[in-house]
Amino acid sequence: MAQDTSILKNRIKKVRAKLQAAKADAMLVTGAANVSYLSGFTGEDSWLILLGGKSILITDSRYTLQAKKECPICRIYQRKGSMIDAADILKKLAAVKIVAVEDKIQLAIFNLLRKKLPAPPALAFARKRGGGPVRIKPVKNLVESVRAIKDKSEIAAIKKAIEIAERALEKVLPKIRVNMSEAEIAAILEFELKKAGASPSFETVVAFGSNSAMAHHRPTARKLRKIDTILIDYGAKFNGYCCDITRCFAVGKVNNFYAKAYKTVLRAQTDAINVLKAGIEAKKVDEIAKKTIKSSKLLPYGHGLGHGTGLDVHEQPRVSVLSKASLQNGNVITVEPAVYIPGKFGIRIEDNVLITENGCEILSTLLKSEEVPLLKV
Repeated sequence: MAQDTSILKNRIKKVRAKLQAAKADAMLVTGAANVSYLSGFTGEDSWLILLGGKSILITDSRYTLQAKKECPICRIYQRKGSMIDAADILKKLAAVKIVAVEDKIQLAIFNLLRKKLPAPPALAFARKRGGGPVRIKPVKNLVESVRAIKDKSEIAAIKKAIEIAERALEKVLPKIRVNMSEAEIAAILEFELKKAGASPSFETVVAFGSNSAMAHHRPTARKLRKIDTILIDYGAKFNGYCCDITRCFAVGKVNNFYAKAYKTVLRAQTDAINVLKAGIEAKKVDEIAKKTIKSSKLLPYGHGLGHGTGLDVHEQPRVSVLSKASLQNGNVITVEPAVYIPGKFGIRIEDNVLITENGCEILSTLLKSEEVPLLKV
């Protein structure tokens, strides 16, 4: 289904303003999420050219009909050869002297584009007298910086993804039994997401006991014991938009040390969320969460406190001590402090939060309590 054209036009208007500031005449958009954001296209292997008042989607015969349906504001160009043939469009445009490309583009493709683009006709005389060819200019996070501030339709999609994710986990928890493997529980959870019309926004993490001390553990055949712990990090993707949630549980019995760490991580998350609002420095929020964990004489997480989420599960803004950004009204970020005890367990509590002018809105709230959630399996 085609997106609201007014939404797409507004996004393109913002990107074109940044292009003008970057002193570029056109932009070649190659990242799949960025192409989708600006055109409404949900297929693969396609690029978008932005110039003047035009948007040109370059695709092939596999996606032509889909593109015509999804991209009402784009001219559809069906390529015959490789994607590099996109340069054939640009080199016919006399007004194009500088073409912006995303700095994440593959180096080999960047070099091929640079070789393929000659000076435009308007510069032919200048070229003979020593002028240069069309310049390819890498730009960093140009589209991503616009994507970081979500519009109403995006926020609605993220909220729906969260609703689906939370309902799926509610259905899975009562089914968990001793001797089930990490991989089995992950598969059941992802199945519930798909039954609800969504897909996993990334590979689901289910980690038992000491495996949960590894932040990006991949589910294994390790089986659940009568006395154990579980970390579940998962997300749903709905209408292209992602959520990212982490919850931790004790199984059979709550260990005192585990309870201390759990309550510390929850307090660190609460302290961080309490200061969230437009204008606050992202690194300051990270520092607050880590300070809370250190106050309990525990070693805080080594990764960032959180990240933006949207069309990609990890996007701008980055919320870490390394970030130079301030949060903005309309950012949707994760807040996920953690404590990892090698050989024992890991605890991470993660929620999705919408930044507002004067505070924030917590979008994911399932199974949040002051006490450790206890599963009787």
